[in-house]
Amino acid sequence: MRVKRSVNALKKRRKVMKAAKGYRGSRSTLYRVAKQSVMKARAHAYIGRRLKKRDMRSLWIARINAACRQNDISYSKFMHGLKVANVELNRKVLSNLAIEDPAAFSKLVETAKKAK
Repeated sequence: MRVKRSVNALKKRRKVMKAAKGYRGSRSTLYRVAKQSVMKARAHAYIGRRLKKRDMRSLWIARINAACRQNDISYSKFMHGLKVANVELNRKVLSNLAIEDPAAFSKLVETAKKAK
């Protein structure tokens, strides 16, 4: 007995067409074009999720660097000083401190300067 795939094929097409909703022109109406567009969009989304992590890290570094410059120390010397002083705070936390609590950040800078 042969296998008829009509229900499964329809479900598969419906899933793709739903994902392509909001695309312009034939990308949202024709299955073959929609399938390609959805595949490409998902590939870009995957890449974008990785790029977002890089972008956030560079933003944190820029914020920390700006706060360090206000306290008369370079970013690299500050990070080295923290490492020597065994202060294990990641860049996300440091950048948050630099923005929300400059006094605490200044104390960290002093710790880093002494540890050198």
